[in-house]
Amino acid sequence: MARKPLLHYFNGRGRMESIRWLLAAAGEEFDEKFIESAEDLNKLRNDGSLMFQQVPMVEIDGMKLVQTRAILNYIADKHNLYGKDMKERALIDMYTEGMADLDGLILHHSFSSPEEKEKSLPPIKEKARNRYFPAFEKVLKSHGQDYLVGNKLSKADILLVEQLYNMEELDPTILSSFPQLKALKTRVSSLPTVKKFLQPGSQRKPPVDEKCIEEAKKIFF
Repeated sequence: MARKPLLHYFNGRGRMESIRWLLAAAGEEFDEKFIESAEDLNKLRNDGSLMFQQVPMVEIDGMKLVQTRAILNYIADKHNLYGKDMKERALIDMYTEGMADLDGLILHHSFSSPEEKEKSLPPIKEKARNRYFPAFEKVLKSHGQDYLVGNKLSKADILLVEQLYNMEELDPTILSSFPQLKALKTRVSSLPTVKKFLQPGSQRKPPVDEKCIEEAKKIFF
């Protein structure tokens, strides 16, 4: 039996959460080995497991993959979630890169102090409402299909739905003006693999809290 992918990261969302989402949506079970101390991280560095000395790292199919986008691309390609040709792949990459811009803002916000959070939240909500979400709403409306590219589920749909959930945690009304995005969220969330991942007790991680921030600081700083 093939070994399950093994995810190396701290016990929180961070940059690994999108990888968890994609694996779960693809129906590929995975194990996790949490980095709980600076010593754990240094061990991975010293044994040569981390090419660029940083995580996330995923052991999959005999490889030790680092760099979030490379990991996501491999999983998507493996599970036929990366389009049928070069044009579809280019669109999927373009949409995913757009999401990455907003994801970076959300990630920084998650690990900020309460004072910084108060300052950073309004511009995040403004960019989501006026730049990123309208763009994806327009794509879905323009072709009237169920998914962003080729009317077939791709990594772009999965990562966008993850982002929609994250933004709704920051502002429950954020999707009120985006019916196409709400429909996509419902559609993807109803897929059996995703529905399972969204259930309590799954490997989906909760929102970052103060304990998680402190643990991450001890490991990485």
